[in-house]
Amino acid sequence: MAYRFILFERAQGYASLTLNRPEKLNSFNADMHGEIADAVTKVEGDPAIRALLITGAGRGFCAGQDLSDRVMGPDDAPIDLGDTLGRLYNPLIRRLRALPVPIIAAVNGVAAGAGANFALAADLVLAARSASFIQAFCKLGLVPDAGGTYVLPRRVGHARAMGLALLGDKLGAEQAETWGLIWRCVDDDKLMAEANKLARHFATQPTKGLAAIKRALNASWSNDLDAQLDLERDLQRECGRSNDYREGVRAFIDKRTPQFTGS
Repeated sequence: MAYRFILFERAQGYASLTLNRPEKLNSFNADMHGEIADAVTKVEGDPAIRALLITGAGRGFCAGQDLSDRVMGPDDAPIDLGDTLGRLYNPLIRRLRALPVPIIAAVNGVAAGAGANFALAADLVLAARSASFIQAFCKLGLVPDAGGTYVLPRRVGHARAMGLALLGDKLGAEQAETWGLIWRCVDDDKLMAEANKLARHFATQPTKGLAAIKRALNASWSNDLDAQLDLERDLQRECGRSNDYREGVRAFIDKRTPQFTGS
């Protein structure tokens, strides 16, 4: 597939996906969804890709859904937004959560609406100090989607999630870090260097083990303790049979840096 609205590159053991509609603040349209889905398929199918870095071109990360892509039906009949979520956004969020490599979002400007929650679907979110997160749905009479109502209360608590969702106020990157919404706020001119450094680090780590960590932490929200203990047992059994575990033990005994292959 030839891409018009994203950039996709492989380098040094990881892939970079850049939303590339800067004149629209990288807002989503149907074609961009298709291109992102194709890029995720490439990551899923390439064992040489051991991390995924997502960012936006220009002065914003993603302004959410492109409202000009929303055409009314005949006689101004409302369109089915639930169909859009079911076909496009929900499968994307599910695939990102299940992707067996670490995902880093480098938020370089405004992340609004679905764009904010797309960023929050990453495993680690770095944000430029000038970046901001806006749950803009309430200003359109809508509900936070793309996983927003799931992620927000779990990361910042019920009261703050309610405030963000009901008011739609801009949350700066520094406050987002303080509240635990994101991993780290960094100076604007250091964002991409830090994000790429993190991606290069993950490209050298035990990928199967990191994937298992993702599975375990994501499952912990719905599991009770007994179920989670059983999952830890099963995942540890799988990881203990990996080449990377054997390499890690040998390297520890030999007092050297391990050379993980992701297998």
